[in-house]
Amino acid sequence: MPDSHRRADPAPGIAAHLRSTLWGPAEFVGVPGAGILTHGLAVGFLGVTLIAGAGFLGMWAGPSALRSGEVGLLLVAALVLYLAVLRAGRILIGLVSVLGICLALTAPQAAAGLALAGRGQVQSARVTSVESNGHQQRRFLCEVDPDGPGVSPRMKIWRGCTGFTDPGDVLTVLYDPTGRAPTRGIAQPGEQTAAEVRLAILALVFAGGTTLAVVRSFRFTLP
Repeated sequence: MPDSHRRADPAPGIAAHLRSTLWGPAEFVGVPGAGILTHGLAVGFLGVTLIAGAGFLGMWAGPSALRSGEVGLLLVAALVLYLAVLRAGRILIGLVSVLGICLALTAPQAAAGLALAGRGQVQSARVTSVESNGHQQRRFLCEVDPDGPGVSPRMKIWRGCTGFTDPGDVLTVLYDPTGRAPTRGIAQPGEQTAAEVRLAILALVFAGGTTLAVVRSFRFTLP
């Protein structure tokens, strides 16, 4: 005689709980409503604007924490906390965290190249030492001493430094007279454009991931 009081199989409930925890509950049918979609897009693109904007602003004004990426990292932490309050999926929160950190650290580098392209001044610097960086020695670092006031002593640069560079050689560097952007060697043609394209792609992926996390956090009932 079959047991009429047999418990239901808990596996489907456990699977649904795990899916909700890892990816978000997404308690809607079909396309998400305009309200939740607008909310997600607003959070995503506001996050991009603030995080990347902090790095760019730091090259023209404000404290050094802006151009070092510290403010951007704090903004990423605030966004992650907001997603946690929404109880967004943990995998999506982790994805947003990683992408946000990359964005916060990449934006100041792209902004520095843009600032140097606009107000940078050319100066020569003498190489004092050369060292390889990387397992396959594809990148070299040159320690340089300035021939003028624009470059800090014992600064290391990699642009223009190759395996054929020797101590005593003279390299051309680009420095920022305001001191906000770090001194660099002369960039290759198209390098700044490529950096801006990479930043734009990263920003779009970050905004998309944030939007997805917010949208999938939607639920009809309180957790």
